[in-house]
Amino acid sequence: MNEQALEVRLSHVLRDCSVGSIVRGEKLMVVVQDTSRWYPPGGPPSDREIRYVAQVRAALGIEPRLCEPPTGSVNEQGIVKGTPIPATRFPKWTRCPARNCGFLHNRPWRDIEAGVRLTCQRKGCRRELEQVPWVVAHEAGYLADVPWHDLAHRRIDGSSGSGHCKPDWSAPYLQLVEREGKRSVLCTRCKAWGEMPRQLPFPFRTRMQPWVKALAPTVPDSPAWLLEVNDVRVHAPWTSSALVIPPESRIPKGTVVDRLYGNSHFLDKLAAGGLRGRSALQEIAVKLRCTESEVKEAVDQIQKGYPEIEAIDTTSDLDRLEYGALIKAIEDFNEDEDFVTQHRTSDWKQLGRLLNGEACLAVDAVDRLIAVRRLKEITILRGFRRLGADESIPPDLTGDADWLPALALRGEGLFFTIDEAALGAWEEQPELWHRSDRFRQRHEANRPHSSAREVSISPRFLMLHTLAHCLIRQLEAEGGYPAASLRERIYCGEGTSPMAGILVYVAVPDVIGSLGGLVELAEPRRFLRHLVRAFEVAKWCSLDPICAGHPGQGPGQLNGAACQACALVPEPSCQHGNVLLDRTFIKGDAERNLRGLLDTVRARK
Repeated sequence: MNEQALEVRLSHVLRDCSVGSIVRGEKLMVVVQDTSRWYPPGGPPSDREIRYVAQVRAALGIEPRLCEPPTGSVNEQGIVKGTPIPATRFPKWTRCPARNCGFLHNRPWRDIEAGVRLTCQRKGCRRELEQVPWVVAHEAGYLADVPWHDLAHRRIDGSSGSGHCKPDWSAPYLQLVEREGKRSVLCTRCKAWGEMPRQLPFPFRTRMQPWVKALAPTVPDSPAWLLEVNDVRVHAPWTSSALVIPPESRIPKGTVVDRLYGNSHFLDKLAAGGLRGRSALQEIAVKLRCTESEVKEAVDQIQKGYPEIEAIDTTSDLDRLEYGALIKAIEDFNEDEDFVTQHRTSDWKQLGRLLNGEACLAVDAVDRLIAVRRLKEITILRGFRRLGADESIPPDLTGDADWLPALALRGEGLFFTIDEAALGAWEEQPELWHRSDRFRQRHEANRPHSSAREVSISPRFLMLHTLAHCLIRQLEAEGGYPAASLRERIYCGEGTSPMAGILVYVAVPDVIGSLGGLVELAEPRRFLRHLVRAFEVAKWCSLDPICAGHPGQGPGQLNGAACQACALVPEPSCQHGNVLLDRTFIKGDAERNLRGLLDTVRARK
């Protein structure tokens, strides 16, 4: 069997390379299989479960446990070590790229050793084959090969075609050709041909996924789409993320009870009792490098309900929980905790008293400045969608699994809030609400293009989101951080408990996660320099006046004065899909008598 392995970054396993996605390697493409095939029967072992995340699960409404995906590697000899995530080579059809050939081959890798070149078997042509770049996708989540034989014989639309010509996958006989400027499929045996359509009925008696033997339970009434594999409509992951915050972030790590709590194998051994239990006690004490009495004490704590933490808040939404943790000073923290902050607000305000001009206005606009020295983010794969469907497909396809794949990412960041009094005065401008209402209407009409997170669109949100992007671009330009490594979290809310905060952070699937660079940038003088510059770059784009006056651009026209030259950032950095951005909400618009945020601060002084 011609089996090969592709290496991908661990963080991509829950996003671009998640279940149902097509992953492209140097010489092959594969589709990632569902999570029911990632581990042997019984699911992930206990050491793959992410612990102390009850509050995250409650805030996100997730009942299944969260477990890390399996990991494997390929050594220099090409041998796979560990437990790789299973994938199926797909599409199963290849084509000859020679202009005078173009014949299609079905699974030419059958019975061929790995590493052997796959070449065209037509007489006189030995060009190396490449997988076809087209698939059939349906909004119900189905994915299939293009029915090339039916397309050539025009059966896909229900017409009779050449009924006597039967499929034969043992030798190439279907050919991709150009007819009247359109790509078509020709049967060289009976000379029947058909054009490649944009839409077609989902192929009858076809598997619901390329790696699943079971056929689709029903043939959908709505049409499927013939798409290129790199079309964003083929696959869109549904992920959620949350920060681990107090009280769970404060649970001591590395203690005997902590290590024992996360090892069900040890606990099962200790539960045996008798001679086997005493032998297990001695063995575990040696492995944990502690005394037998410490093991007994840890077992007693677990039996009494460890980890005993304060009541978890299940009444507040996720953003408010995280916002509350960020603005609250943590007393007597330990360096090994998962959430450690350092409040710099006093130094920030003191700095403002020594300045004037734009710098002083920027200080007055910011209410709090906080360095996040340590943070832990949990990213969870909850499913995937095709063709922008409203309903998602669970990672195991059925939703019966008792676990979801997740990653614990560690890092650091800087957090600041906008002064609520200045925001209130700025929000009194009616034109701001008229402008944001146009974004809201477009957002509702373009759900497939909208952000993955639920958001209440308002002037406050659009200003915060755009300012976060301007700051990320500034940190890349002068702070030394590549924008793709930075992420944003926007905390926005009106009412009796308003929120107006921006967290810019870095988080990677590693024990340390960063080298302290963002924490250093949270030093008041350094942060002020970057913030002032972010306000300045929001005033002007190299594509102005076109960008500044644009009525709507980007997917679904969900951006205003925001383009690649001024406000867009790499896709992984934005939690809202690089839409809902408009520099006008920062800089204002003199023609419309619309004040910017700093202009409002100046007017209040």
